[in-house]
Amino acid sequence: MRPLRAGVTATVALCAALGGTPAVGAEAPLPARMADTGGGGQLITAEAPRASATSGTVTWWDRRADGRWTKAGSAPARFGARGLVDGERREQGTNTTPAGLYALPFAFGTRAAPGGTSVAYRRVRDTSWWCQDNRSRSYNRWTQPRPADCRAAESEHLADYATQYAHALVIAFNYDRPVRGRGAGIFLHVNGRAATAGCVSVPKDAMRRIVAWARPGRSPHIAIGTTGGATALTKY
Repeated sequence: MRPLRAGVTATVALCAALGGTPAVGAEAPLPARMADTGGGGQLITAEAPRASATSGTVTWWDRRADGRWTKAGSAPARFGARGLVDGERREQGTNTTPAGLYALPFAFGTRAAPGGTSVAYRRVRDTSWWCQDNRSRSYNRWTQPRPADCRAAESEHLADYATQYAHALVIAFNYDRPVRGRGAGIFLHVNGRAATAGCVSVPKDAMRRIVAWARPGRSPHIAIGTTGGATALTKY
C-alpha cells in the first residue's frame, strides 16, 4: 500500500498457569487472551483504541517453553488515515488498515538488513515494484522488474519511499489467494510524516529491532485490531 505523503501519510494461546490451567483473565498478557496467535512462538500485536483511530501501539511478544507469553518490546504505532476495518470487508484505495491475523512472509528494505536479521530479506532496487494493478497476474506481489501487464500508475515503486521502506515486513493480507479489489501492499514499516495509506508503521529504531527480532523458525505473525468491538484483537 503506497504510503501517504505529507499531510496524510493477530483457541487461546497456550499460556499455562500453575496446575496446567491457561491464564486467560484480564490480567493475562494479550496473546493469552486471543482466539488465535498463528501457532508459532512469536507474535506482533498492533492495537488501536477504536476502529476510527489512526494511532495506537505495536507490541512484539515471545512465547516461552512453558507456554507463557512475554513482551519483547513495544512502540507507538500509526494506522490508516481512515482507521481500521475487518480485513474481509476491506476495499482497495480506502486508506484503511485491515484488522485480522496475518503471517509475515519476508522483510525488505531500501537499506541493508539490520544486524542479526534471520528472516528472508530483500534489498530494494530501482527495479523493485509492488504490483497493485487489479488486472495483473502479479497482483499483490513483489516484482522485479515490473511486468508488462502491471501498470506503473497502479503500482508502487518501492525505491520512492526511502524513509518508510528503509526496513519493512510484508503483512500477508490478501496474499495467499488475492481477491482483486480488496487491497495490496500492506506492510509494517517505518513512520512517514503522518497516518498511513493502510499499513502499520512504527519509529525507525523500533522497525529495526522488530526485523532483527523476528525468527522464521518461530512462525511470527501479526495481529491487527482494536481494544474492543467488532475488530477486537481478542477475536483473532
